[in-house]
Amino acid sequence: MPVAYKKRKKQQISKIDQITAILNKRDLPKDEFLDLLMNSETFFETPELELELLFSNGYPIEITDEIVKLKTKYTNFNDDTFCIVDIETTAGNPKDGQIIEIGALKVRSGKIIDEYESLVSCSGVPEHIQRLTTISDKMLEGAPSLQSVLEEFKIFLDDSVFVAHDIKFDYKFISESLEKFDLGKLENRKLCTIDLAKRTIDTHRYGLEHLKDLLEIDIDQHHRAMSDAKSTLEVLYKSFKNLPNTIETTEDLIKFSKSHNVINK
Repeated sequence: MPVAYKKRKKQQISKIDQITAILNKRDLPKDEFLDLLMNSETFFETPELELELLFSNGYPIEITDEIVKLKTKYTNFNDDTFCIVDIETTAGNPKDGQIIEIGALKVRSGKIIDEYESLVSCSGVPEHIQRLTTISDKMLEGAPSLQSVLEEFKIFLDDSVFVAHDIKFDYKFISESLEKFDLGKLENRKLCTIDLAKRTIDTHRYGLEHLKDLLEIDIDQHHRAMSDAKSTLEVLYKSFKNLPNTIETTEDLIKFSKSHNVINK
């Protein structure tokens, strides 16, 4: 990746954080929002193209009567669309490895509305990963390429809220993988079920396997993408039941998941 693009990437992330903070406080006239987009170094030369880039990368904004709004600020979390995602990989980062399986569930109002699952072609899966995941080289023969899976997944994800058990891993790995193929990156709002569970479920450990035992989640396979996505969904549902009554919107939920209200400190 060119050095200049790396600099743009770093600035883009901080810019998105800034934009989200502003939109959480107030809606913005479109002209003011476009000025804000161009207030720092950008990928495109025009603010209109920068706006289209945000849309294509899953940033959940809408424009009504020339006013830009953050949709998650106004949407009740029960009515919002969450995409619960899990991936299996050959290494801890896309520089040293790649995604070999992805599983995702789209849910809204307590119901699964869509699913995405795929193995991914790979030149060689390390033996310890094969033992951990049960995904062998033979299973990946004839699987679709990583680029095609990422293209499909990004369309599937759209601008839904990205949910994972350890959001820093799944979200970052997928986003950096997208960038390797010039497919943009992820700008979706995101929610970590570890963070949320720490504020809603009383236990001393928050690994997915422990939470499955604690909550009696009867899903057999572990370290397979769709199975872990389904387990993560059950953790999410349990957390929803234990939320304080003050949590109404999706942004309320995201803010609460990062708050100081940790049950076991």
